[in-house]
Amino acid sequence: MFKRILLASDGSEHAARAAEKAVALARLTDRSFVQVIYAVEGDSRLNMLGKDEAREKRIQTTQEVLEKSDIEYEITFIHGDAAKTIIQFANNNRFDVVVVGSRGLNPVKEMFLGSVSHKIAQHVKIPVLIVK
Repeated sequence: MFKRILLASDGSEHAARAAEKAVALARLTDRSFVQVIYAVEGDSRLNMLGKDEAREKRIQTTQEVLEKSDIEYEITFIHGDAAKTIIQFANNNRFDVVVVGSRGLNPVKEMFLGSVSHKIAQHVKIPVLIVK
């Protein structure tokens, strides 16, 4: 059913719940794969200066959920606007579903620009599961 799952994560509490749902979906099909994508906003050169440790710490909860599950997974960090890069990644690769948390780490930006999950649901060409 859902053999290739794209999990968008930012390390938030909602992202951890989304990771648990992605694992539950992956368990429904033998040999499922979860691709975790973490969008890093801003210039990639600036993000290298001391930001790698903070990024790794934020994604740790998602990684722990996946490690406990015995589901095959890979984590990819991409640079750019979260919504745009996740949408492009989802539409340019072969996934069966996108799983994303309903809220992220930046509530102020969400209030003015709209939520990343909402943009993903509008523009991704495959099913999207938004987890509260």
